[in-house]
Parts: sequence; C-alpha cells; structure tokens
Amino acid sequence: MPASERFRILHIVPSFSVGGAEQFVGHLMLGLSRTHDVSGVGLYPARKSPIESKLIRANIPLWHLGKHLGFDPRMFSCLDRVLRETRPHVVHTHMSVLRYALPSLLRRRIPVVLHTLNNVAEHETDAFGRALQWFAFRGLVLPVAVSREVAASVKRVYGVECNAMVPNCIPVENYRRSLADRVRWREKERFDCEAILFTCVGRLEPQKNPLLLVQAFAALNNPRIHLIMLGEGSLREQLVAYIREHGLERRVHLLGKRNEVPECLAASDVFVLSSNWEGNPLAVMEAMAAGLPVVSTAVGGVPELVESGQQGILVPPGDCAAFAEAMRTLLNDPEKRTAMANAARVRATAAFNVERMAQGYERIYRAALVTSGRANAAALA
Repeated sequence: MPASERFRILHIVPSFSVGGAEQFVGHLMLGLSRTHDVSGVGLYPARKSPIESKLIRANIPLWHLGKHLGFDPRMFSCLDRVLRETRPHVVHTHMSVLRYALPSLLRRRIPVVLHTLNNVAEHETDAFGRALQWFAFRGLVLPVAVSREVAASVKRVYGVECNAMVPNCIPVENYRRSLADRVRWREKERFDCEAILFTCVGRLEPQKNPLLLVQAFAALNNPRIHLIMLGEGSLREQLVAYIREHGLERRVHLLGKRNEVPECLAASDVFVLSSNWEGNPLAVMEAMAAGLPVVSTAVGGVPELVESGQQGILVPPGDCAAFAEAMRTLLNDPEKRTAMANAARVRATAAFNVERMAQGYERIYRAALVTSGRANAAALA
C-alpha cells in the first residue's frame, strides 16, 4: 500500500465527554485527520464538551446515537447504519462499545478493527465485556495497549499477546502558559501568590483513591499549602465529610469539573495523583507539559512517563506515609521542585506530542490492512 494512501477511519466511543479516554480519542482523531478521512460515533447523546467542539471545528463528521442508560438494543441497528454509510477501512473502538459494535463489524466485514485498552484489562470493562473481548481478541479484533503494564494485563486476562502498543499523547503546546496566566488564575480563585498549590486532575472514584491524597495532604499540616482537586465522582461526599472533620475547608478545594485545566496547572506548583491503578494517564502528561513535577503512585503506565527522582517522585500504591513524605520533600526543597519541573517540561515536549501517537496508530492501521489481505485497490475505492 502506498505510504501516501488515504483511508477512512471510524472511531466508536460511548461519548465525547471530558474523561481521559475520551480526550485521548479526540486528540488522536484530530491528529489523524491531517492525512486521513476520520469520523466518529458516540453511543450517547452529544455532550457539548470542549473536545467535541474541537472535532466539529475541524470538520470531522460525528454521529451521536442517543443511547439510553442500560442495555439499549437500538444501538445494533444504529451502528450498522453508520458503518453502511461510512464504509470504513479501519474501525477503532474504545472502552465498552464492542458489545454493540461487534455484530455489525463482522457482518460488514470491515478490513481492520482495533480496540485500544486505556486501562489495565482487569478494570477496563465489566465481566460481560471481558468475555466478549476474550472472543474478539482471537483474530477478529486487534488489541492495542497504551503502556507496557496494560499490554501485560492483556496477556494476564485474555491469554493473548498484545504486541501493538502506542502510548497516549497530548497537544503539548496547549499546556504552555506564562507567568501572567499563573497570576491571573490565582487571582480569580483567590490564592495568594506565595501559596504552594498541589493539584490533582481526576475523577473522585475508587480508582483514583482521592481519600489517600487528602489524608497525605493533611499529614503535612502546613498552613501555606493548598490541595486543588478537579473532578467529580461518587466519593465526593466522603471527601467532604473528611475535610470537615479535620478542619481542612480552607485548604482543600474540590472544584468539580473545570474546562480550564491548562490555566489551573499553570497556577500550580506540584501535580499529585494517588491512583490504585492506571493505564497511561493523560493528566500526568498534561501536568508535565505545563512544567510541574509529579508525585504519583507507581501504577500502570505512570513509571513509563515519570522517572522517579528526575521529573517527580513515585511511591507504592496505597502508602499514605510515603505519599505524604514525597509531597513534603517537594514542599521543602524549592530547588528540587524547579529542577524536576524543568525536566518534566523537557520530557513532555520530546515524548508526548500528538503527532507521535497519530503516526504510531497509522503504522498499525497500515500494517493490519496489508496483513488482512483486503488493502487492495477495490477495498480502498
């Protein structure tokens, strides 16, 4: 197949909302759209999210199928209609959509179908989804991992080798901000210019273990530091109760979902993430692109992003004392904080750009099309 050949790529996701996996899909679609005909399907109604708006501005066709909560059999015919209309050479699925997409993908004999696992396989989907993917990954659908740990989890859970791996990436340039941006956001949110801001961007869910983060922060017992948490989730009330019980209302700030993540990161001093498990978290990349040192648990693909002692400090998952000590180290050593911040920015610029990710997936698409035996002139017509 000629390297310059354009082909049609259809991405299928639950929705184009604000989660990390959805952001990754949007970044990838934008990167691929420069050289290929890219379109996307969201099972749920339109979200009017920032990434959805960017796709629309880039003239990337989107379908929103209006899925109801729970099992919705209408999705089978809706997806079949989209496949019939778009006639894709490549279908790229994400998260839990294969349960609805697989019948039509087989019926339409799509040349290549890939599925990206954005989390370790044990936690990527439910029991039914794992059973379906166990079947699909045996020659029907090519699994793609976002980190070495995710690839290893595919072997553990599905008993197949995951030889295709493309780390997630971000538009690094979107996270470069000036000193004026730092001052502006702090003034808007009423943070003193001398305060030290530890910031976490992540859902308030068990995966992210936000209570451990608040407990580690409380252990520092320093009046000039603040913990900013961007995100919502089922653990919010538990966190609010803990914050009140320990008198942290003035120093722990649950700001909910915000679109101004780059601005908040620009105003911050250290990025913190206390997850129990991860795939290849975009939030860590965004923080490094913004020039923040990282304190994180060493889970999933995080050690592939952050070299402990270079761009940040990694600690074992669930170890509150170690997490607090890592935060204390960066709090008390401004020079180390600055050196790690600079190293984080350099690494992000070199390794996390969307173009690298788009090229990686393009190579996989092209090789899979050749292997499928359908990448001929008729198939690409």
